Amino acid sequence: MTATLTREPQHVGPLATRLNGILASRGIDPATAIAGEPPTEPVTALELADGRIPARYRRALASHPQITAWAEQTAEAGRPGPGGPGIAEGRSLLITGPTGTGKTHQAYGAIRALLGRGVRLRWEGTTTADLYARLRPRAGHDTERDLQTLARSPLLLLDDLGAAKASEWTEELTYRLINHRYEHLLPTLITTNLPTRELRDALGDRVASRLAEMTERVILTGPDRRRRTAPSA
Repeated sequence: MTATLTREPQHVGPLATRLNGILASRGIDPATAIAGEPPTEPVTALELADGRIPARYRRALASHPQITAWAEQTAEAGRPGPGGPGIAEGRSLLITGPTGTGKTHQAYGAIRALLGRGVRLRWEGTTTADLYARLRPRAGHDTERDLQTLARSPLLLLDDLGAAKASEWTEELTYRLINHRYEHLLPTLITTNLPTRELRDALGDRVASRLAEMTERVILTGPDRRRRTAPSA
């Protein structure tokens, strides 16, 4: 997927802002760019996504064989479109393992792998703690619209599932989100520190049952990579 400017980029929105920044970094004045005359090196979907991916994961590469296989199969199954193949339906992954084993890194690596292969991809990414904060009812904010945006996104990364404090409200919210994606076969990348039994206790039987059917489980092992070992004297 490549992108070009419109004649009035300032009115297009966040996508145009990211595109303008990329062109400016190449020494191209976005204000003088003309639609239909793309730069010599087209701006890729992966470049456009870098502004949305957290800085720590902007160079993430998926290396686990199950995850790279998922990215390849999802890209190959993409339906044709004018800007490249797009995701309609697909499998989901449940990436599990102890803290610091690279679950989030692998998940963002999978997204970058799809974008790098030219998949025309609209995606959303959030931790469950941020999800609940975003959807907590408050005056002047349409939380139902936010929930539907996440539920209907062609690809969703749901990070640290089961890590946030559970309640009847969070259980119902998680159920609605997962159930919609389960029913519509929407690919979802889920990471969690919890083993199966604890995940069921944290999320409830309805969510756990759907996850068991809709996801392929990927287990990461090893030490906590975030810890720094003190140099020996």
